[in-house]
Amino acid sequence: MQTSFVSTRTSALESPGSGRLLSLDAFRGITVAAMILVNNPGDWSHIYAPLEHAAWSGWTPTDLIFPFFLFIVGVSITFAMRLRRLGEPGGWTLVKKIAKRSLTLFLLGLFLNFFPRFDLSTVRIPGVLQRIALVYLACSLIFLKTTPRQQLYLLGGLLLTYWLLMTQVPVPGIGYANLEPETNLAAWLDRTLLTPAHVYKPARVWDPEGILSTLPAIGTGLLGLLVGTWLRSERPAAEKVAGLFAAGCLLTLAGLIWDGFFPINKALWTSSYVLLAGGLAILSLALCYWFIDVKRFRTGVLPFVAFGVNAITVFFLSGLIPRMMSLIKVDSAYGTTLNLKDYLYQTFIAPPFTDPRNASLAGALTFVLIWFGILWIMYRRQIIIKV
Repeated sequence: MQTSFVSTRTSALESPGSGRLLSLDAFRGITVAAMILVNNPGDWSHIYAPLEHAAWSGWTPTDLIFPFFLFIVGVSITFAMRLRRLGEPGGWTLVKKIAKRSLTLFLLGLFLNFFPRFDLSTVRIPGVLQRIALVYLACSLIFLKTTPRQQLYLLGGLLLTYWLLMTQVPVPGIGYANLEPETNLAAWLDRTLLTPAHVYKPARVWDPEGILSTLPAIGTGLLGLLVGTWLRSERPAAEKVAGLFAAGCLLTLAGLIWDGFFPINKALWTSSYVLLAGGLAILSLALCYWFIDVKRFRTGVLPFVAFGVNAITVFFLSGLIPRMMSLIKVDSAYGTTLNLKDYLYQTFIAPPFTDPRNASLAGALTFVLIWFGILWIMYRRQIIIKV
């Protein structure tokens, strides 16, 4: 079995002798654990500010989690794929595997949106797994067909084109370009092609994983491709780390500067956001690589590796299980009927805490720790589910 949709373990898609980059598995695991933490608070009404998304423009630590994962997707592609040209023997077989894996991810995300109502008339079509699928598909094919220099040019072209589209093209029905939540060009495209019935319900007329913003999201994956190629080079480890730190600092600074002209915004996945999140992702991976793969620091690392090697599995199930629990009704001691998730939280987790935010955080941490236990057992038994 493989680690996930892109594996750093030995497989038919991995270059011979490339080995395993343990720091990449650990970084992926840390990212997924953080994603589960912020997606599963005990009480959505009481959350510490750093564990919430920014209301619109600006950013919090939570806003970095998804782009970190897409960046990791790009890095992983360079370690997973042996063939670099479609014309080589077996190239088209690899393309079929890429397409199949992308379709599987997209359908898993669509299933999460369907469950439990399965209503075709109102199901949300975009989503987190859907965006991962599209970025993986695009970046895999780009990696097979282009050189790193061409990937860099393409990255710059995507970010500049998106900036011009969002800031210069008049929005139909509005008459001018703008970056407001419901009247920007990306929102107009979402409700035109998807209709309000098939977008993110809290937003109503636009989607944070919508159509147009997928273009700069692919740019996040391209940054991962470039970093993965750098890590796989024959350069000394110290030079690799120095290069990563330099690139990470420059991109972070560039994102903060561009913020003055094109605000950092996760919902729109703005070009400045791509640079900021990409720069911070590079710095984070550089630290992991230096300590874990170069200095061989292993204390406390393997539990996160266990998360990392079954990343898509835990993300899918951590979204599905709470929804299943919400369908089960339980009579509480106070004469009210609660769903099983709320009953367990209010009965066993919330009572000791006087601050509801601490109780909510404890609920999220409990959920993460339960998954740590499950995934550690799977890892020790080498149960790695292929997606």
